Amino acid sequence: MSNSFDYLLRRLRLRHLELLVVLAESGTMRVAASRLHLSQPAISKMLMEVEEGLGVRLFERSRQGVQPTGAGAAAVHRARVVMGELSHVCEEVEAIRNGASAVLRVGTFSVTSVIPAAVVQLRKRLPGVAVHLHDGRVRELIQRLLEGELDCVFGALTSEILTSDLLASLQSEVLLQDRLCVLAAPSNPLLRRRSLRWVDLREAPWVAPPRQTLVRQAFMTAFLDAGSTPPEPVIETMSSVTVGAVLRLDPSLLCAVRLEHARDEIARGGVRRLMVAPDLALPPLGLFTRRTDSSTTPVLHEFARALRKAGAHAGPPA
Repeated sequence: MSNSFDYLLRRLRLRHLELLVVLAESGTMRVAASRLHLSQPAISKMLMEVEEGLGVRLFERSRQGVQPTGAGAAAVHRARVVMGELSHVCEEVEAIRNGASAVLRVGTFSVTSVIPAAVVQLRKRLPGVAVHLHDGRVRELIQRLLEGELDCVFGALTSEILTSDLLASLQSEVLLQDRLCVLAAPSNPLLRRRSLRWVDLREAPWVAPPRQTLVRQAFMTAFLDAGSTPPEPVIETMSSVTVGAVLRLDPSLLCAVRLEHARDEIARGGVRRLMVAPDLALPPLGLFTRRTDSSTTPVLHEFARALRKAGAHAGPPA
């Protein structure tokens, strides 16, 4: 055990770790003191205690505020992980107190057919498990995973993630291939046509997610590859509830979604998939976990197994 670790273990408190996180987020001693309900001299003393223990300067001070050094950024990241794990302990203890055997925190995008199937399968094998699902963008969810707030993330293995520094801290497994799909109401006359191409749908009223999403970017690419200007959606939404509602209320609408969303909507009834050529692939979907032995709990292992099974059984929508 190093002298630094021995010092930190014996002298520092969780309040010191919270200070590092709050300082990085607030950027000034004054704001950090206000958030922690402490005086500025008190937090200055606490910061000096951490820096003394590690033997390195963690924050550069100036009139404009404080900025983490390279060592400070690493310390802040680890402090977030510890705080996230502590939050997990509180959640698990509370869940166990209320009758659960364990808690699994899963990050995922909002609409997917395999996650519910995997959760149900997990609950059959381990009835006492409580599963907490957190929706969001995959990059944000992965950051929360690395900070200890989540146990795993189901999302797209984008080129951005595969080429980023985050990959070194992640274990990833491809589970499903994904593609761009078009949904329509059963009464939409386009369903009676064969050999539809993207350019044939240029004048249709579209429902699509925002521009920064993978689905919208693939949607635009489909038209650009055909030599056509991408249409502007008449309805732009991320809400799966809204997508299903407007398609069922207005048969003239078409909606661009990922394959997982298409499976879910078709299973609910009242919509059908419109086949359009050429087929356009999206980044594959996979499971992300932290690349540490301690993060692979028995519950997480069983969930990964259930997710593989659900993914293997998932077929293309009718």
